[in-house]
Amino acid sequence: MAEERVNGAPVTDEMIQKWADEAEVGYDVEKLRKRGRPTVGTGPGAVVPVRMDAALLEALNARAEQEQVSRSEAIREAVRAWTQVA
Repeated sequence: MAEERVNGAPVTDEMIQKWADEAEVGYDVEKLRKRGRPTVGTGPGAVVPVRMDAALLEALNARAEQEQVSRSEAIREAVRAWTQVA
């Protein structure tokens, strides 16, 4: 059986015992990391596939890189400006 590792270090019996002790005490749910992608806006987001030709996609990628935002965020910003929604 392969040796289990955490951040490259082998998992020891002491580590396992520490984790078990922490679990028995319980965790503050508010302090745990949230799963999944961060929310966008006020509610659940909808995926909206969009087709672009090569020139438009290249321009989008260049502008997103220039503005140091993701391609998705660049599209959201453009749609907000076009629809005049904050």
